[in-house]
Amino acid sequence: MRRMSFAFAVAAVVAVTVPAFAAGSPASGTRLDPNHKITQSTSTNWSGYAAINNTFTSVAASWTQPSVTCASGETSYSSFWVGLDGYNSSTVEQTGTDADCSSGSPRYYAWYEMYPKFPVNFSNPVVPGDKMSASVVVGGGGKFTLTISDATQQWTQVTTQRLNKASLSSAEVIAEAPSSRGGVLPLASFGTVNFTSASANGQTLDTFGPDPITMQSGSTVKAQPSKISNGSFSVAWKHS
Repeated sequence: MRRMSFAFAVAAVVAVTVPAFAAGSPASGTRLDPNHKITQSTSTNWSGYAAINNTFTSVAASWTQPSVTCASGETSYSSFWVGLDGYNSSTVEQTGTDADCSSGSPRYYAWYEMYPKFPVNFSNPVVPGDKMSASVVVGGGGKFTLTISDATQQWTQVTTQRLNKASLSSAEVIAEAPSSRGGVLPLASFGTVNFTSASANGQTLDTFGPDPITMQSGSTVKAQPSKISNGSFSVAWKHS
């Protein structure tokens, strides 16, 4: 999505995740960079689960679009997506939705991104409570099929993109604080996002013993995942 770039600075395990841009966000030149990992299971801008130590050719999940609480004049961002790569590579192939605050007004939209290319926003309507599902699937010749659907609004977007030399080294289901060249942007107060049917390579994400990632800046926990069970987990907002 057109997220702001976010980077992971890893201490124990260097994981560079390149998340999407905050699609449709008012800030120009903002995108999601690789995941900034501080220590294993801790990131400055990701929260959720990442499957690693394998070759991944597909990832999928469903979620209910969260609602953001915006203070007067507030500008902040939150993104929810599925993707391949970015945990320990410099590319990310992903699609998802945003729930942002723009000068105090909520904004919701869907997007895809083939980082390091800029994200692309969809014009289809997205509102809180919508039942979303998304997938990223690898084809031959460096092709990726990115699909996102809104069962509530009854629309689906499918795009085929090409990216040579993708590492295919991770599969993620993530809630993110997008970032810009100036660093990680304020995380919008999204409450809790519930992910279900999370899978990779056609198997439940649990199968791979995925890394649970807590979004944390210094001693401040910003978002935290619950335990994962049969591909279902939640991420709870804690702090902007």
